[in-house]
Amino acid sequence: MKSELRVDLSRPQRIHVVGVGGPGMSAIAQVLHEMGNSVSGSDIKDSVVVQRLRDLGVVVNVGHDAQVVNGCDAVTASTAIPLTNIEMEAARSLGIAVLTRAQILASICAQKSAIGVAGTHGKTTTSSMLMTVLRSSGARPSFIIGGDVHGFGTGASWDSGQHLVVEADESDGTHEQLPLFGTIVTNIDIDHLDHFSTFDNVVNSFEKYLSKIHGPKVVCADDQHLQKMALMHHAITYGIAQPANYVARNIQLADGGSQFDVVHYGKPGLDGVELGRVQLRLRGKHNVSNALGVIAMAHSLGIDFVEISKSLSGFSGVARRFDFRGVDDGVTFVDDYAHLPTEIEAVLSSSKDSTDTWSRRVAVFQPNRFNRMEHMSGAYADCFTMADHIVITDIYSSGTTPIPGVTGKLVVDAILDKHPNASVAWKPTRGELIDHLAHTLRTGDLCISMGCGDIELLPDEVIASRIALRSAT
Repeated sequence: MKSELRVDLSRPQRIHVVGVGGPGMSAIAQVLHEMGNSVSGSDIKDSVVVQRLRDLGVVVNVGHDAQVVNGCDAVTASTAIPLTNIEMEAARSLGIAVLTRAQILASICAQKSAIGVAGTHGKTTTSSMLMTVLRSSGARPSFIIGGDVHGFGTGASWDSGQHLVVEADESDGTHEQLPLFGTIVTNIDIDHLDHFSTFDNVVNSFEKYLSKIHGPKVVCADDQHLQKMALMHHAITYGIAQPANYVARNIQLADGGSQFDVVHYGKPGLDGVELGRVQLRLRGKHNVSNALGVIAMAHSLGIDFVEISKSLSGFSGVARRFDFRGVDDGVTFVDDYAHLPTEIEAVLSSSKDSTDTWSRRVAVFQPNRFNRMEHMSGAYADCFTMADHIVITDIYSSGTTPIPGVTGKLVVDAILDKHPNASVAWKPTRGELIDHLAHTLRTGDLCISMGCGDIELLPDEVIASRIALRSAT
């Protein structure tokens, strides 16, 4: 991997982005454009994201054409784009630098004092919180985040401040390649074994990641692997269940949000200083933990706790993180990006606080990636225990190749092997899934659709089907 290949963005460049309609590459294209570069892109289909880029001034072609790279200083693409793509082949034949997503992101990071948010879970919410706090303090941060932040309508922006908040994605080793000033690491869990092969390699990659950062390192002490790394790298720690430099006390989960006190322990053995209380508009202890990480980083950057708390209290979240999508005839629909066992468990745990009155929680899950399900379908056995009814549909490929015998039914089997009395429905096709939910959901239910594929469209589809059924009668 040519990890050091970069383009000098201290002066304007002509850059073409292949696969520009994807969430990661569209954010990069937007930032490159706002930096003052001449940016073009291509994708196989038109979309809302593509139109948004066009509205900004990015020239986007639908379909691929070798001629569009003529005159470029660099061409970049996500890992989902094959090396045989005609635009990338044309760039190589012309001697134009061809950069991976990690390399172009590293080029952007090199222009700011970049703070990476890394970890298996919680990157998008945590980086969005951090950006919001920095922005409220007047720091004018730039940001590249993997989801649209509510209230901003975008997940990317280039601004005049010294800091860049960026998601340091581990899926393809990108996190190790970024030149960062500081970092928050939320947790380390099993995922992306198609890239890492073993969980030990995942852990080692985060250790290597931390070793390269010379500014503030903020890690979650509730994660046993990060707890050990914190000692090795003299990191600032935060936690709920374990001793740490920043600890949440008196946690209350109610009214669809959370409240907690923050105690700061400067050094082990010293008495803690109570900084004050934080009120979040987000559910669950996992978001309390995410906020603690942001508090620790912002405090280390010199931002006053009162300002941090005020900013967090106004933070309204990120798209597809416990997103309320509507109420139909007494059924509430929520959609979430959760696609790993720990994430699903956290979402279901947070879905019923002390003031919620749902009669049933119906969990709908779309597994993602054939290679992920081949490695870890069994890990989903216990994460749905807080749901009253579970509906599993087939795998969303996300560009991965089908594997014989690997379907969403593996998740169904894993659940029933451990919990034979669980209420589980296997609905592999979209039509079966919509029909089942339209007929099964009843007044008082909370229906939570989860996954990182096209499951996000499901709430609207089920609501439309229910309306049609009522009209027919």
